[in-house]
Amino acid sequence: MTLDPILSAPFEVQLHVAAALLALALGPLALYRTRRDRVHKCLGYVWVTAMGVLAVSGLFIEAVVLPLVGRFGPIHLFSIWALVSLWQAMAAIFRRDVARHQAVMRALYWQAIGITGLLALLPGRRMNAVLFGEAEWVGLWGIAVVALGVLADQVRRRMRLVG
Repeated sequence: MTLDPILSAPFEVQLHVAAALLALALGPLALYRTRRDRVHKCLGYVWVTAMGVLAVSGLFIEAVVLPLVGRFGPIHLFSIWALVSLWQAMAAIFRRDVARHQAVMRALYWQAIGITGLLALLPGRRMNAVLFGEAEWVGLWGIAVVALGVLADQVRRRMRLVG
């Protein structure tokens, strides 16, 4: 494991990684605390800011996989989606629609951080190089394990509903 791929990367990549790590770490604290108090609100604002920086900085990073239009590729749709989701969640809480706010924030965490985090493990990506070095294929195994876990969980849930 080496941080060289991040330390030698352009500023927007370094900012993106820093925001991603902050959002990854703070997400569970902000989203799953049972008390909705001042601590939740402060953590939430920091998390929303980190997610906003993550989404905006992602738009400045050139698509390596499947570039479609200039520097942009399908992965950039996650940035747009994250910004829209943040807007929806904040609008919901300002309307005092706590259930919608929670649903959007939790979906944003698991889908945006989870899916794009897994995509970062693909061979040829910087985070794959940071975590696995020369053994790029390990990232594919990690993705496969997570995908199988999600599939098993979905099957378990459906079986519980049926029987």
